[in-house]
Amino acid sequence: MNPHDSGRTDPYAPELGSIATDEGDGENVTKTGTTTVGLATEDGVVIATDRRASLGGRFVSNKNVVKVEEIHPTAAMTLVGSVGGAQSFIRTLRSEASLYETRRDEPMSINALATLAGNFARGGPFLAIHPILGGVDDEGSHVYTIDPAGGVMQDDYAVTGSGMQVAYGTIEGEYDAEMSTEEAKELATNAVQAASERDTGSGNGLVIAEITDEGVEIEEFDDLADAL
Repeated sequence: MNPHDSGRTDPYAPELGSIATDEGDGENVTKTGTTTVGLATEDGVVIATDRRASLGGRFVSNKNVVKVEEIHPTAAMTLVGSVGGAQSFIRTLRSEASLYETRRDEPMSINALATLAGNFARGGPFLAIHPILGGVDDEGSHVYTIDPAGGVMQDDYAVTGSGMQVAYGTIEGEYDAEMSTEEAKELATNAVQAASERDTGSGNGLVIAEITDEGVEIEEFDDLADAL
C-alpha cells in the first residue's frame, strides 16, 4: 500500500532496500538499520532501541521511529529488518496471544510465545526479521532472539540489528544477572549510545521498554542522557 494513500506520513516508507532472491533478482521491501538490546534481570526485562530510520544506512529518513511494541500483557518485541514483515509478525503474534488468553483464561507463557514466534518466522511470509522478544511470566524473566529461519535462542541478554557488534562489546563483561532494573537500563542505554556513535543506521534518541509481571511500560527519549 502506498503510505501516502492514507493521508498521513508513514515513518517507514522512505526505507527502500533490496533482498536478493535465488535467481539474483531484487525485491523492493521496506527495511531499517537499528540497534536493539534486551537484558533479563531478576525483576524483569529491559529492552532498548534507537529511533533512526535510514535510507540504505546513508540518509536519515525519520528520527522518531518506535521499534518496540507490546505483544502480550507482560512481553514486548522489537522491530528489526523488513519493517513490513516485522509489523505483520507483531500483529500476528499479538492476535494469537490474545486468542490464547481468551480461550484459556490465562496468559501464554513466554516460552510458548517464543516457540510460536519461531514457527511463524520459519513458515510464514515474514521477510528478513530478527527481533528480540522479552517477557516475564511465572518462570521468571526471559530474553529470546528469533532469527529469519525460525531459530529461537534464549539468553540473559541479546542484541540484534546493524549496530549489534558495538553494542555487544559494550554489554560483554558489564552484564550481571543480579543487576537492578535501573542498572540494566543504564547498561542498555550505554550499548545503544555506543552503537549510535559508529553505526550509521542507529541514532536519534532512545526507546526503553521495562517489562515486569505488572505489564509493559515504554518510554521515548530525544537525548540518551535523559534516560540515565
